[in-house]
Amino acid sequence: MITELTAIIKPEEEKNSFAINRVICEELFKKNIKAKPQEVQFQILKKSIDARHGRQKLVLRLRVFINESPDALKNQDKLPEWKNADGNKSVIIIGSGPAGLFAALKLLEAGIKPVIIERGKDTSSRKVDIAAISTKDIVDQDSNYCFGEGGAGTFSDGKLYTRSNKRGDISKILKIFNAFGADEKILTDAHPHIGTDRLPKIINAMREKIISLGGEFHFNTKCTDFILEPAKIGGLKITGIITINNETKTEETFTGNAVILATGHSASDIYFLIAKHSPVSLEAKTFAAGVRVEHPRELIDAIQYHGQNINGHLPTAEYRFTTQVEDRGVYSFCMCPGGFVVPSSSGPDEIVVNGMSAAKRNSKWSNAAIVVEIRPEDIPETFQQQAKAEGCKDLAGLYFRTSLEKLTKEKGKGQSAPAQRLSDFLDHKESTSLPVSSYTPGLVSSRLDKWLPAHIERRLEQGFKDFNKNARGFICNDAVLIASETRTSTPVRIVRNKETFECEGIKNLYPAGEGSGYSGGIVSSAMDGENAAEKIIEKLK
Repeated sequence: MITELTAIIKPEEEKNSFAINRVICEELFKKNIKAKPQEVQFQILKKSIDARHGRQKLVLRLRVFINESPDALKNQDKLPEWKNADGNKSVIIIGSGPAGLFAALKLLEAGIKPVIIERGKDTSSRKVDIAAISTKDIVDQDSNYCFGEGGAGTFSDGKLYTRSNKRGDISKILKIFNAFGADEKILTDAHPHIGTDRLPKIINAMREKIISLGGEFHFNTKCTDFILEPAKIGGLKITGIITINNETKTEETFTGNAVILATGHSASDIYFLIAKHSPVSLEAKTFAAGVRVEHPRELIDAIQYHGQNINGHLPTAEYRFTTQVEDRGVYSFCMCPGGFVVPSSSGPDEIVVNGMSAAKRNSKWSNAAIVVEIRPEDIPETFQQQAKAEGCKDLAGLYFRTSLEKLTKEKGKGQSAPAQRLSDFLDHKESTSLPVSSYTPGLVSSRLDKWLPAHIERRLEQGFKDFNKNARGFICNDAVLIASETRTSTPVRIVRNKETFECEGIKNLYPAGEGSGYSGGIVSSAMDGENAAEKIIEKLK
C-alpha cells in the first residue's frame, strides 16, 4: 500500500527514522490503517519549519510505503531524454540564465540545436570581474553580478522557491538541478536553496551537457540588433541577430528557425532595441524599489525562533514580511539568511545592491530587500515625458529606475553604498557611525530618509513599523539600510501572445524569463524558458 500523509516531529527527530515511523503509524491509525513501524518506509516529499507560538516543529509531507518498496515508483523520477542535435533546425537563445539554459535543454529533448548568445563571460572568468567590483571599484558593464553565464542568480544565492506552480512542473526543474550537482535537499525543502558557492559548478555541468549534444555557446557576444523582415500577416518577423564580440569588437550574424529572448531584468538596451523596431511590443508594468536591510544573524534567529536556542537542529532563520501602506505593497524580497549584501550594478555610473547566501548560510549577517510597489501611474511626470519624447511611453519606469540608481551612486563613493541605521532612518537623523557590514565595497553614511523618492521613503518608514509589530526587535540600532535595491523585477513587459508565446509585434521572437516581464526567480524563469521552447518545438514539427 502507498499513501501520503503529514507528520509533525521535533527538530531533533529529523534523522531518527524510528521516531518518524512511530508518528507515521499514529497518523495511519487515524485513517483506520494499521501498520507496524517495521512495515513502514517513507520518502520525504516536502519539509517545512513551524516556529509559531514559540514551539519549534518540523512539518513533513511524506509518501508512505506499507509493505512496499520505494523502488515501485522509481520511474517517476526519470530525467528527460536529451537527444543529439543534428543541426537541421536551430534556435538562437539570447542569454544563458535559467530561462536560456532550460530552454536549451528542452530543445534538445526534440533534437533541435540551441545556439546560446551570452554578452557576459563564463562562470570562471566572471568571478574575476565580480571580485574587481569590490576590490577595485571597477564594474564591467557586460560581466558582473547581473550578466554572464548562469544569469543574475549564479552569484546571487541560487534560491529555488517559487509559487508559480501553474507555470510548469516545478519538481522537474528541481530534479534537473539535482542531476547536475545540486544537493538532494532541494527536492524536499519548502524553500530550496543551492548556494552561490555551489551553483557555478552546476551551471558549468549544464553547459558541458548542452555542448556534448551539439549545442553552441558564444560568450562575450552581445546582441546589438535584430535581423527583421515583414511578416506575412502584418508586423515584423525576426530571422536572426547581429552581435559584437566584446573583446575583438568584430561583428557576427546568427540566423535560426526562431529566437528566444532570455536577457534578464537588467538588460535595458534590449528594451530600447525593441522600442526602436516595435514600440507596441512593450508595456509598462508594476515593479518595486527600496533598500537592503541587514541584521546580525543571531538577532533574526532569536526573533523568528522566539529566543529559543536552536541547538543546531534548525536552519538559519528566514522571514517573509508584507504590509500595505497608502494602497501600495511594502514587502521583503530575496531574504538571505546567514548571507551577504553584494554590489549588483551593471554599469559604472550606478549603485545597485542585492543579497546572496552560501550553501551553509553561516555568515554573521542576515539580509533582505525591503521594497515598495511602484505602479506605472506612480512614475514622476519628468520620466513619463522623457519616455514619450524618446518614442515609447512605456519606458518611463526604466528611466525612473536608472535615475534612482545613478542618484544612489552620487550619494555613495565608488561602489561604497550609501547607508543609514534603521533606527536613525525612522528618527530622521544622520548615522554618526555604521555597524560592521557584509557589504565588501564598504558603506558611506547618508541620510536615505532625505533623498530617497518621497513615495518610497514614506512607505518604507511605515512598513518597517508594521513589520516590527510581529517581529519585535526588528527595528534596532544594529540594523542597517543599504541603498538601493531596484532589480527585483523589470519595469517593462515584452508583450507576447498567451497561446504561442511569440512577441506580439515581432513574430518568431519568444521573450522568456525575468526580462520578458512574465516570471521572477530561477525556477519560474526556468519553466518559462521551457514553455517558450515547447511552443517552438510544436511550431517546427
